Amino acid sequence: MTLRIDISGLSSERLRFAASPLAELTAMLHVLAEPGHHPQFADWAGEVWAGLRPELAERLREAEFLWRSSQADFLIPARPRPTLAEELDEVDRIDDETYVTAALVTTCGSNRVRFAAPSPLTDATARERALDLAQARGARQEAFAERLLADPSAVRARVRHTLEQCAEAFFDAAWAGVAVQLATDLRLKNDLLKRQGIGAALASVSGAVALAPDGDCIVVDKLQDKTTAAHGAGVTFIPSVFGRPHLVAVHAPGWQPVVQYPVAGTGPSETVSLETVSLETVTLRLEALAHPVRLRLLRTLARGPHTTGELAHTWELSPPEVSRHLAALRRAGLLTARRHGRYVRYTLNLPDLTALGTDLLAAVLR
Repeated sequence: MTLRIDISGLSSERLRFAASPLAELTAMLHVLAEPGHHPQFADWAGEVWAGLRPELAERLREAEFLWRSSQADFLIPARPRPTLAEELDEVDRIDDETYVTAALVTTCGSNRVRFAAPSPLTDATARERALDLAQARGARQEAFAERLLADPSAVRARVRHTLEQCAEAFFDAAWAGVAVQLATDLRLKNDLLKRQGIGAALASVSGAVALAPDGDCIVVDKLQDKTTAAHGAGVTFIPSVFGRPHLVAVHAPGWQPVVQYPVAGTGPSETVSLETVSLETVTLRLEALAHPVRLRLLRTLARGPHTTGELAHTWELSPPEVSRHLAALRRAGLLTARRHGRYVRYTLNLPDLTALGTDLLAAVLR
């Protein structure tokens, strides 16, 4: 399970390390939406939610699909700017088709969902498909997708205003604190890139990022097997404090490759309270995780609840096959199932997975 970024013929100057206010705000929003992924920031998230005006809190919930399970590509800039306002201006320059497609991918719950021609903005059949996918994620996703397709300009303006309100409410203060850590990391990475080359710089990013032996490809351990190319514009690496432990990659066709990586050693150490479980339960869980398909399903479910049909579509499996694997994971106590109307959505039991070890947790959440 890797993302391969073709960098053949790419000069080291085209490998860019830079901080992005918008990408870090996106990471903070993900923490607020999925605090279970980031126990080291639980106190911060609690304080932020407690201090938010009700109107802003509701705005974050209505648009959280842009950053909860995965991040919309336009929120991870390929050319970071010094300020959030400048980066939001760059987002405003994206055409409606590109923006809506990226937003629908996250709203519909899978970065393997693609909305190729004809466009959901102009084609009724494509629009219904998008709404069906969003409906399976829940009423909020469906309502957001309907508004986005009906009036993309209004939704885009509302999302920007929401992000600007976040800057006033909590981001500006948090950014002042993390900017020093990011700058320190960037000095290290750029020094390694200059003095020792691409391989050394990538090795310092994460154990999940490496230069292929032939030097023509960056290999990133990610959720699925994908390939992209960094020719021309190059590839950007963005450090993040609040993104830990996630490794976020932009790789969709038409987008410049970007990797947002966690700055090592930030935040207080995570402490996990372990309940006593039987050896039989531990064995059952390890056996369930030993199957590669089940591990893939878990890594998908770590991004948010999914239905059997969504998982089957994501991994190009038959629904009965997915159901068998989900049953094994449920017997091991790693999943729960809840019915939402005509859909049954499966959710990862994060505390039970955490109890098996931080290395396993980091690999699944990555």
